[in-house]
Amino acid sequence: MKRIGVIGVGEIGRAVVTGLYDGDGERPEVFLSPRGARAAAELSARHEHVQVCADNQEVVDRSEVVVVAVRAADRHAALAGLRVDAAKVVVNVMSGVANDDLRRLLATDAALVRAIPLPAIRERRSVTVTYPSHPVTDALFEHLGGAQPVADEDAFDVFSALTGTLTTHYAYLAELTTWAADQGIPAGDADRYIRGLFQGVGRALGDETRSLHQLAADHETPKGNNERIRTTWFDPANSRALHQALDGLLADLRRRTTRD
Repeated sequence: MKRIGVIGVGEIGRAVVTGLYDGDGERPEVFLSPRGARAAAELSARHEHVQVCADNQEVVDRSEVVVVAVRAADRHAALAGLRVDAAKVVVNVMSGVANDDLRRLLATDAALVRAIPLPAIRERRSVTVTYPSHPVTDALFEHLGGAQPVADEDAFDVFSALTGTLTTHYAYLAELTTWAADQGIPAGDADRYIRGLFQGVGRALGDETRSLHQLAADHETPKGNNERIRTTWFDPANSRALHQALDGLLADLRRRTTRD
């Protein structure tokens, strides 16, 4: 894999390029669409083998692997009319766009792989869910932190729904700092403490010898502070509400891919 194209240089497109070029390992040539012109120009100026193409067709023509990272709503404008040779591999990172829909749009026999890369791939620290498994894309995402192929698009949609909880985690942490500030703690001190507290949680998650339930138990003392908050705030009703929210998101994801 020596030539990678990126159509749509937003948050994920930038993360792909940064992950490929920061750190050790072989650095492929990367061809960027002019969409997201400022980010594309910055990446090209920073990295010797990153080039901005005149249009999306040039990105496709010069690449072996093409990452499609435009917003789903923009896909027709960005992709309609592109000629994609069957020898290419197309990585579809558009939320809610099934491979069958993308194949109809591109009218190609090229291999199509859906993927859910997260911004942390820029640091090669995030596992990327893919469907179907393909040696080229599996190798790409292993290089960017890990690949996790799944059996079918139903399973893929479950992982996509789980990804929808990410900003809720940040909002939860922000709410903790707000509460501390309400108790008279300087906002900067609360922010620093919360970041340090949960960075430690992140490091603990790297211990895959313990299940998530076991990690929770290991950090909790019977009748202690952690048990009190877990049982009084994250109670069965709260848990059911979370499951219902995920159920609703999953249903919408599946309706969207079926409808489109």
